Amino acid sequence: MPGIIRSFDPETVTCDVDIAIIAKLTKPGTVSEDCQYESVRYPILTDLPVIFPRGGGVTLTFPLKEGDECLIVFSSRSIDFWWQNGGVQERADSRVLDISDAFVIPGPQSQTKKISGISTSAVQLRTDDAGAYVELNPGNHAINLKTSGNLTAQAAGSITVTAPTITLNGDVTINGNLSQGMGDGGGAATMLGPITVTNDVTAGGKSLQNHVHSGVQTGSGQTGKPQ
Repeated sequence: MPGIIRSFDPETVTCDVDIAIIAKLTKPGTVSEDCQYESVRYPILTDLPVIFPRGGGVTLTFPLKEGDECLIVFSSRSIDFWWQNGGVQERADSRVLDISDAFVIPGPQSQTKKISGISTSAVQLRTDDAGAYVELNPGNHAINLKTSGNLTAQAAGSITVTAPTITLNGDVTINGNLSQGMGDGGGAATMLGPITVTNDVTAGGKSLQNHVHSGVQTGSGQTGKPQ
């Protein structure tokens, strides 16, 4: 049945949920030939395990919030002992399709809360407003990443980017050392400039600030190479 999340506990990975369908129950005292019904709200379901896509040591999680819509799936048998211990367990009792044995799958959308702008050509991990997404396109194998906020990458080890050309559009700040042309084939650097260097520049082992010239003479002659 569809449900609406009231609260989510990220430590226990459980949530409290309202069933979004109202029950129709026979009014007490009516006979089958003249049944009268009344609308009754189901009780709040508590401590329901949340099903996130998971396997192989990785899990895709969502920051579930109050008001999120979900699908409630009822187990046909008691899940108590399995929920507590995992593995293969005995049934706690003989109950069948009981509301206390339910799981929650986030994701169903009513028309009032459906998202728009769904890509028909690529798979996306996205925010509902599409302000940020990671996209994989099976047609051209392109991977696109977009955000209207900040993008931060952090690694305890190294980061390697390999491509025939790499283009950076925007100002670049490097907090640390910069090495260029250090591969097996060396490399050349071309800059349009102007270039401003606060400290010294060393080229071919010669300091720009502290080198000296030989062969100094007056007139139109030229000095020797820096030493």
